[in-house]
Amino acid sequence: MSANDNEIATADLFDYFEERLELCSLRLRRYGGRRRFSGPIATVRVFEDNVLVRECLEGAGEGRVLVVDGGGSERCALLGDLLAAAGVSNGWAGVVINGCVRDSNALASMPFGVAASATCPRKSRKEGTGAVAVPVAFGGVTFHPGQWVYVDDDGIALSEEKLVLP
Repeated sequence: MSANDNEIATADLFDYFEERLELCSLRLRRYGGRRRFSGPIATVRVFEDNVLVRECLEGAGEGRVLVVDGGGSERCALLGDLLAAAGVSNGWAGVVINGCVRDSNALASMPFGVAASATCPRKSRKEGTGAVAVPVAFGGVTFHPGQWVYVDDDGIALSEEKLVLP
């Protein structure tokens, strides 16, 4: 176990803080080069349109995790290698997407956390529809901006605040 917050295992968090955690029941796959990541939550709600995702990732990430509710659509990707590269450059820890990604081989080589439903090679629309900084719900939990999310191969855990292992 490492002192690095981005390396805290969700299993360890549940051992110490189960009563303070929620568990996302949606089983998202890991696509990024960082298999374990965490940070304060920023949110966006879109449907088959990634303009707002791009706008968020082109802004200062400050170690946050962008949680994207894409309605679970598997008809197009909301994130690819170019947006992930923007996230890396702008200090985002990663993304959690209820929807698809593309460029999965490139994503796997990037120092960026990516959890998503599936892959799809088709790009999304570019209309700018959706909402930013709103609660988004999927997997039996509601993600609120400012909460903390912890992601690894075992699952996705939420807490009201940053948790520190004893």
